[in-house]
Amino acid sequence: MSELARWVKCSILLWCYYYVDLVFLFFHCSQLPSVDIVVWSEIPIGAGLGSSAAYCVCLAAALLTASGAITCPALQRNDIAKWNDDELELINKWAFQGEKVIHGNPSGVDNAVGTWGGMLRYHAGKIDPLSRIPNLRILLTNTKVLRSTKTLVAGVKDKLNKLPSIMKPVLDSIDAISCECERILNAIASGGDVNELYTILEELIDINQHHLNVIGVGHSSLDKLCQVTAAYGLHSKLTGAGGGGCGLTLLRPDANPSVVEASKRALKDLGYDCWETNIGGSGVSLQSPSSLQKDIFHLLCEGETANEEF
Repeated sequence: MSELARWVKCSILLWCYYYVDLVFLFFHCSQLPSVDIVVWSEIPIGAGLGSSAAYCVCLAAALLTASGAITCPALQRNDIAKWNDDELELINKWAFQGEKVIHGNPSGVDNAVGTWGGMLRYHAGKIDPLSRIPNLRILLTNTKVLRSTKTLVAGVKDKLNKLPSIMKPVLDSIDAISCECERILNAIASGGDVNELYTILEELIDINQHHLNVIGVGHSSLDKLCQVTAAYGLHSKLTGAGGGGCGLTLLRPDANPSVVEASKRALKDLGYDCWETNIGGSGVSLQSPSSLQKDIFHLLCEGETANEEF
């Protein structure tokens, strides 16, 4: 079975899991209700961008709202509404169960980010939001190499079990990198010396990428990404589970636009997709059709029409 076919199968399985469980828990009716679900995404699947978690969060939020388990929040002036913290907690709980269906033993980070947005700290199974978040510009590059999070996580666990005295120090170092990165991000948000702090952040990115290769989640496509961007003085690492998928490249606030464009062209010449974006988002929300971009709205309408014809 191809990776794409596996994702389709998992998506259908997850829908059935949510539908049956939520109907019997929250829908107070003798018959199963009829529901139309239209799914569309700008996020490529199997690329390390949390596409499965985004799907789980949106599906859980929609069905919990439809069932009355959580309220349907009133739209604000920008035609976007947010649920309260208790309701977000319930959405996140169900999204995590969905991630378990797909990945087996996920950390819970992806569904938490999809639910609350922003940046989160994950340590020893505990997830906490970061209070101060700087505006970080990045290049996000999709190598288009599909991979399985479950398989990669199992591979790391196998290495740790076979070589604990070697792997544990590497994992401890990765943990220390994460802690130092949080300190740097907080310093940037607090108005510290941007040039010096970004230099440290770039060093942390390079070290982290080397460590990720050591534990077995690297890939030749990601090595090429790092080599290409390094030729332009930029620093990159994999994102997500690795093994292909996506990588991110840090862009300094004063990054030369011509250098950024040249690196994007070089990456596209390798057959990769590349976008310039920012880290951090608003999390799950309820949006009215008028808040959507026209092209997205038309795609969703086309999907709904196709469902009716089917």
